[in-house]
Amino acid sequence: METGGGARISIWAYADGRLRAGGAELLEAPGIKWIDLTGPDEPTLRVLAHRFGLHTLALEDCLHLDQRPKLEEYPGHHFIVLQSFSTPADKARGLSLVEMHFFLGSEFLITVHAGPTSAVDQAKRRVEEDAPGTIGRGPDFVLYLVADALVDLNFPPLDAIAEELEELETRVFRLPDQRQLQRAFDLKRDLVVMRRVLSPQRDVVALLAKRALPIVSERTALYFRDVYDHLVRVYEQIESARDLLSNVMDAYLSVVANRTNDISKQLTIFATIFLPLSFITGFFGQNFDVLSGKSFFVLMLALTGLLPAGMLYWFRWRKWL
Repeated sequence: METGGGARISIWAYADGRLRAGGAELLEAPGIKWIDLTGPDEPTLRVLAHRFGLHTLALEDCLHLDQRPKLEEYPGHHFIVLQSFSTPADKARGLSLVEMHFFLGSEFLITVHAGPTSAVDQAKRRVEEDAPGTIGRGPDFVLYLVADALVDLNFPPLDAIAEELEELETRVFRLPDQRQLQRAFDLKRDLVVMRRVLSPQRDVVALLAKRALPIVSERTALYFRDVYDHLVRVYEQIESARDLLSNVMDAYLSVVANRTNDISKQLTIFATIFLPLSFITGFFGQNFDVLSGKSFFVLMLALTGLLPAGMLYWFRWRKWL
């Protein structure tokens, strides 16, 4: 349901074993509620703040979706920011940031995000398919569902980056190109951004897994341990990709240096061969009668042909060619 300000709000209310889905008309419904807000605007946030007692500082953060992962405690609720990354069609190009804001209370969960995301869609399907086993456990379990799907979004981009790095390494050894180096720097920048964003997120999920919040039940905290384990795996994949990227860049520089050495060697050989030829032609080209005979001309031609052949044979014998 779209509000007057352009934001889209969806609500799931669970009470007495029954799940109701709708829009803003369910704000006053009894039971546990999950409110999903897409494209937040100030009027809609103020309505939610008035209904659930949300803090003003947290509302300001929701209006600027550029926060770092964090967990803040306010009277009656907690404010949580989690982030993830995704790419179109699981490719390594077009990496985009997915940021989610959560307001977690004892009887409600509010999720705020800029646009549609598959993490929320997956959680919606699970809630609708099994309301007693999901939202019926409490809003903290719905938070787990969204957080788990959000963290799993990181795996396809990282897998795509790893595959591209392997292909890039193969192409570098086959025929190095300046565009390959540029692409390696682009991937390096993406990995640095992912590492910077997801590193503090581990601390946030660790607090949820250790049941540092009284609002998170012990049963749900066990599930957050699994989310934390996924984040550790994501972080390990980032480090592995960075190592592979370093190998690709080292390979590129090594191959280019070897090609440069080969070219320098070939040019040196050509210069070495033509140096005595220049001496011979210069010596026999002097304007002296003694050097103008036919025998000297034949000798010059013989030296001009035999000397390069002899030098090439010697170079091959020395394994310089």
